[in-house]
Amino acid sequence: MLKQFLPDQHVKSIFEITPEVLKEKGIKGIITDLDNTLVEWDRPNATPRLISWFEEMKHSNVKITIVSNNNEDRVRSFSDPLHIPFIPAARKPLGRAFNRALKEMGLEKEETVVIGDQLLTDVLGGNRSGFKTILVVPVAQTDGLITRFNRKIERQILNWFRKKGMIQWED
Repeated sequence: MLKQFLPDQHVKSIFEITPEVLKEKGIKGIITDLDNTLVEWDRPNATPRLISWFEEMKHSNVKITIVSNNNEDRVRSFSDPLHIPFIPAARKPLGRAFNRALKEMGLEKEETVVIGDQLLTDVLGGNRSGFKTILVVPVAQTDGLITRFNRKIERQILNWFRKKGMIQWED
C-alpha cells in the first residue's frame, strides 16, 4: 500500500523538468499543483523564471493544467494572467480533478504527468489515478497548518522508503 506514495521521479525544482525530457518519455501534458510546487504558498503571482518555463512548455506544445486544493480566488488570480487552465478546490488525493484535467487537455493518462510537492495529495492522487508522478522539493520552507501535519507523515513515509532502498535522494 505504501507504494502508492512512491513517485516515479524526484526533482529539486520544477525547472529541472524540460520539454525535451518530457517528450523523450512520451509526455504531452502536465497536471501540476500550485502552492509550494510552482511558487511559495503565500506568493500571489508567478516569478519571471516561472513565466519563462510556462512559455517554453507552451512553445513545445506541452499542455499544462493547474490542479490545486486551494480556493478559486487564489488559483484564478495566479492562473488567469498566465492563461493557464486550472481546477481549484480539487480535493486531492481524490481522482476526480485529475481526470477532469486530463479530459480538458484531450490527452491519455500515459501522455500526462502529475507534478507536486506533497506525497499525501499530489503523488498519492496521481498514482491512484494511474498517472506518472514527479515529486518536487517544496519551494517554501513554511507551510499552512494542514500541510505542516501532512509533512510529518510524509517524512515518516520517505524514511521508510529510504530504509527499504526504494529512494536515494535527500530532502
